[in-house]
Amino acid sequence: MSPRLLILTAGYGEGHNAAARALSVEHESHHGAGTAPVIDALALAAPRLNAVARRAYLRVINGWPTGWGALYRWFDRSRMVRAALGRSPAERRVLAELIAHQRPAAVICTFPGYLFTLAALARGGAAVPPAFSVVTDSISINSLWWRAGSSGWFVPNAESADVMTAAGVDPGRISVTGFPVDPFFHHRAGEFMPPELASGARPRVLYIVNSGRSRAPETAERLLRETDWEITCTVGRDDALRRRLLEVAAGRPHRAEVLGWTNEIPRLLLTHHVVVSKAGGATTQEALAARCPMVVNQIVPGQEEGNYELLRRHGVGALATTPEQVLVALRTAFADRGALWSLWRRAVAPLSRPRAAAEILEQVLAAVRPPVVTPAPRETEVAR
Repeated sequence: MSPRLLILTAGYGEGHNAAARALSVEHESHHGAGTAPVIDALALAAPRLNAVARRAYLRVINGWPTGWGALYRWFDRSRMVRAALGRSPAERRVLAELIAHQRPAAVICTFPGYLFTLAALARGGAAVPPAFSVVTDSISINSLWWRAGSSGWFVPNAESADVMTAAGVDPGRISVTGFPVDPFFHHRAGEFMPPELASGARPRVLYIVNSGRSRAPETAERLLRETDWEITCTVGRDDALRRRLLEVAAGRPHRAEVLGWTNEIPRLLLTHHVVVSKAGGATTQEALAARCPMVVNQIVPGQEEGNYELLRRHGVGALATTPEQVLVALRTAFADRGALWSLWRRAVAPLSRPRAAAEILEQVLAAVRPPVVTPAPRETEVAR
């Protein structure tokens, strides 16, 4: 019988959802469809309240990032927040019903709030399977990830493990596996690679436009107008910006592509020399998996600070928060046939863990699999 897992996520930052999807795809590719469903239990428990809260979250991180940073730090140290988590009757009911219906061998949480609810269910006498945590942030990790306890923590890098160990988490229950990314990065990496800059190839720049970037149009237009590089811009569901950039790219002598929403990000990261984007958990870790250096143009205070700090410590990419700084950073990287870019590319290699999803699942299944008991030899066999 194929082992069933329950993967819990929440729509507060794409990192949680991206990690959950990667784990589900990897598990179901081996054990069959439906063996690792991804569930947003917060949305099921209180759909209207959750929708309002998500919209408020996006408004705050995009419109008042310093305020979000202060709130993030308050979450980190507040006993009141910890006491409130896990108390929602609706959330407890939804999780109890999911566990009873799915009968998973283990629960994997890519969002920390569920750990408190699962702990509350266990204290109330409910049968709760082992729950594991996939930490989606680096270095600037909120204490909510470990305050409720867990059967084990999977972290994206050694620096994050050090932070949690220093906070008192048992290092024997922390595994440095990397961040779970789409299996495409592992299975198809050999098929896709950017051309060699040292041989005179034209640089390829991927610009992932994120919500809340007021200067995104200027950055994209300057990349298209002022450079002879090959440019790919992804603008999500912003159709007005897509039409505007297509007009700019129309008369361009060198290749340019302007995409709306796309599921081709893994391939794009593998085939471009540099990605320009905010330091979100999913984007940063996918860039590392693809060995694609980043020019970070936005850092949301709190969880994203650690993502950039990881890049800074390892000498991967640059921070450039204005359109002019983005262009300067890229020109510097590509000068002398990509001399600096080559250093970035080598520096990113130790951080690249494209097989992280498979490693996490292997460890989870090994932890919950019943031990194989070898029968003791019969007395007559011993005598022989």
